[in-house]
Amino acid sequence: MATTTRTRDGYVLWFTGLSGAGKSTIAGIVAAQLRSVGAPLEVLDGDEVRTHLSAGLGFGKADRDTNVRRIGWVAGLLSRHGVGVITAAISPYADVRGEARAMATNFVEVFVDAPLEEVRRRDVKGLYARADRGEIPNFTGVSDPYEPPAAPEVHLYTDRETPEESAGRVMAYLRQRGLVT
Repeated sequence: MATTTRTRDGYVLWFTGLSGAGKSTIAGIVAAQLRSVGAPLEVLDGDEVRTHLSAGLGFGKADRDTNVRRIGWVAGLLSRHGVGVITAAISPYADVRGEARAMATNFVEVFVDAPLEEVRRRDVKGLYARADRGEIPNFTGVSDPYEPPAAPEVHLYTDRETPEESAGRVMAYLRQRGLVT
């Protein structure tokens, strides 16, 4: 008699927010915590994806949408096969984040929220100042819009909590949903 086994449910943790809000930092802490308990996990960092999967794309709306759709497709594929996926990409447009949600199993939108003044203060690379001078076109939060999530599963306030506190809130949500033990 053949037996079937149920595979672990996959999920997608979709970190979104302005440049400098803390997406990659918090995603890295969450990834380390998930790996420490043996959870199957892949991390799709926005900068790395741009290098390997979306090389050649620019930063206009059409190219940004294409980049987010690519991330969403890969994340969805992995999640349907029982893998936890963490993405950390600005993904500024709500409609395309919605498309990514539709492609995934157990999509968890994590809004990494920090006021524009705070991300400007944190900006060690000077990207916001360069965008203000017109040197970086289509810069989210300056010359291009960011559409905050209307109802994220997890809303982090990185101007009021440490990265470790934020990561703890994400982990608590995953446990509450039964996605990790």
